[in-house]
Parts: sequence; structure tokens; C-alpha cells
Amino acid sequence: MKGIVMPSPRTTLLATAVALAAVVAAPAPAVSAAAVPATGAYYVQSATTGLNAADNGGAVEQHRPKGNEDRQQWRLQPNGSSYVLESVDSAGSCLGRSGDQARTVACTSADAAWDVTELDADRYRLKVPGAERYLTLGAKPAGSNYPAQLAVGAAGGPAAWYLTPVAPTTRAMPPADQRTLDQVTFLTSHNAYANGVDGGFAPPFVNLVPNQSRGINQQLTDGVRGFMLDIHQTPDGAILCHNSCTLVSRPVALWVDLQRMVDFLARNPNDVVTVFLEDYVDPAVLQSELARVNGLSDVLYRPDRTGVRTNGWPKVADLIAANDRLLIFTDHSRSADQSAGLTRDTFGVMYQKEWTVENYWSMGGGLGASDWSCYSRWYDANTNIPLTRTESGFKPLFVMNHFRDAGITSTATTDNTKLADRAQRFCGPAARKKPNFLAVDHYNLGNPASAVATLNTYTYP
Repeated sequence: MKGIVMPSPRTTLLATAVALAAVVAAPAPAVSAAAVPATGAYYVQSATTGLNAADNGGAVEQHRPKGNEDRQQWRLQPNGSSYVLESVDSAGSCLGRSGDQARTVACTSADAAWDVTELDADRYRLKVPGAERYLTLGAKPAGSNYPAQLAVGAAGGPAAWYLTPVAPTTRAMPPADQRTLDQVTFLTSHNAYANGVDGGFAPPFVNLVPNQSRGINQQLTDGVRGFMLDIHQTPDGAILCHNSCTLVSRPVALWVDLQRMVDFLARNPNDVVTVFLEDYVDPAVLQSELARVNGLSDVLYRPDRTGVRTNGWPKVADLIAANDRLLIFTDHSRSADQSAGLTRDTFGVMYQKEWTVENYWSMGGGLGASDWSCYSRWYDANTNIPLTRTESGFKPLFVMNHFRDAGITSTATTDNTKLADRAQRFCGPAARKKPNFLAVDHYNLGNPASAVATLNTYTYP
């Protein structure tokens, strides 16, 4: 599974930033001019689900964000006192309506016109001119997701939309001493423990397909600063293994790898590391495991105690100055821990769903076609944490997964060469923020460090 450290100068590759084109401003109608984005290409993105409006054979549906694929891009342009959203893929065809359903219609049709008004915090409503009817999500059946088909109906939460630029403006990264944690991107190793070097991690057959080929110490030396780790409970405590620890030879305990990271931080006082736990242990077991790590409390960072939710993430330089240089997140459920009578944040392990957003973990099988769509790992009938989630004064860190079901080296090599492209064209617009952690298999293949370097040359305003 999943973790961070500041990219090391000796491993960071120089890369030329690929400047994303600024949206070209054009005259807008006098009505609500200040509240409407400039003419240009946008994704019409649900503020509720984070999914995009897409043309599916005339039906307008919410689909998983997929860059310039899947007919999800719309050109906003004035139309008298209103606006139309013309399909970038089909000239003359606009996002409109037929009865209570969203449909593509001729851009000359009255059913293509929308009044666009700013709601708040960069969110908009698309209103039928002269009527209190809005582009919205379909009614959500109990125990399921919102339906794909978009609707036209009443105002309310599901009628809120982001108009996310296809080519957002960027600005140069601030100087090193001014960069906040959420402006920086870190190379992250998926299933960092499953490396075939430090010890066993799965039953014999699975051991033949490790996700990494270098041990934790070498990963740190090479500039990996995020570590995804799976932990399972055994009579020996919290053990690093995949799915099951049964039949694992030479198992490694969590505290052993954490000790490696803490020792590295002691030798490298300007680095920061983050650990992401795919966590299947009782909270008391995890607490006991962390207590075995010498020096952990000296470097453990507690965002819950430093006003991050109110003031935003601190500068990396301030974390370094305070020696707050190790973050640990768990994907475990807070509610489950409350039932157990001990929450992990009482001993410094943050609940990931409260502090981060993360895209779905798989791009498909280890061989064959891949799925580059970018949507939340935590979007299902019971959970709705869109990649676009923000709070007043606080932006969650964005963990971008970029790997397959199996860590086949040839596939990972090819996928890793495309990391920057997916981050910029697919996942960045999907989350409306730059990825902070680029998680890959076989980080030493395909040069994903160059993608990290590229993303660390710019930020979004």
C-alpha cells in the first residue's frame, strides 16, 4: 500500500516546466459579468461528486474525469445575455436540456442557453433563463451512487458546479523557504515494503511480483519521500505484508521500517517524510508498535494540533525548523476506533480521509489496456469524498495513485514515463489541485523523478 520526504537534491532531476496555457479572456455579457469565468474550454464538474459532465451519444452524464478523452470538455461562450457550453469535440452541439434531463442540443436552440451565476468559493449554478430550474444531479437512490444521467431541477447542493479550466493558469513555485506543504510534490513508492530486499511480504507466488525492487534504505537514498505500507495484525504485532501474512517468510515489522525512516531523518535534517498506512490492526497494537521506534516522537508532526484546518498547511521550511518532519496517515475508520475506545490520532496517526484526497488506486491489470480516468478512491454508496474537496482555509493533500493491479516491471516502466502527462491532463484538473504525492510501482524505472521535478517548478494560484 502507501507515504513522503522532501526530494533530495542529489536525486532530483532538472526538468523544464511545461507551462499550461492561460485561459484567454473575452468580452462577457453585462449581466453577472464579474461572476462568470472568461470564454474558454472547461470541465463542467459536479461539486458534489467531483465527476464531469460528458456527452454520451446525446445524453449528458457524469463520468469519471478523463482529460481530453470521453467528450468531457465544453467551451463556454456568451450567447446574448446568457451563455452556451459547446462541445469541444462536436462543433454546434451544446450542453443543454430536454424536459427534465440534460442533453446535447443544437447551440442555436433556446434549450442550450444557461444563466451562469457564481454560488460561492468558485462554484457556479447553471440556470435555465427565465425559470427556477438548474443543471443538477439526478435523485440519489438509497444505498447507491448518484445516477450517471444529469438532470434539470431544483436549486440545492447537487446543483453546484465547478467550471474547471482545461488549461489552468499557473505561476512559478515560490522560493524554497516560502513553499507550503501543499505546494510541493513528493516521489512516493506504492507498497514500499513489497520490495523483495528487506524481507518477505506475501505468500510465495505473490513474492515473485514485487511492487518495488529496492529496500527502504535505498528508496530513501534515491529520493523517495512518500511510503505506502500495508500492515496486518499477527501475534507478533503490526507486520508488513500483502493481503495475508500467512506463509510469509522473513516478515518485517512496521516498527523496523519506521526506524529506518527516523534514522534517515536524523542524518538528513532538511528532509520530510510521509507514511500512508493501509491499516488492518487494532489501535492499541499500532500504538505499541510506534512506541518501539526510537526518536519517533522527536520528529512526528501533528497537523491536528497546529491549526492547519484554519490556517492551511505550514511552510516546509517551518516544519524543518521545528523538526516536525514525519507525518503518518492511516486509512482506518475513525468511527471503528471510537467503538474500540482508542483513536489513532491520540498517539499521532492522522486519519487520511480527514487530511487528504486520493484517486482510485488501480489503472487496471498489469498487462493490457489501462484506465487513466482520475476519480476518488472514496466515492461509493456509503462515502462521498470527491477529489475536489476543500474546506475554508484548508486544502487536503492530494495523493495521486499511478499503478496497476500487479507491479510488472515492463508495464511500470512504460506507465512511469507518462506520469507527468497524467498528472497534468487528467488528475490535476480532476482534483482542481496539483498532486502532492505521486505514488508508483518500481520508482526506479521510467524516471518518475522527472515528473516530480516538473511538478515542483510551478503551482496553481
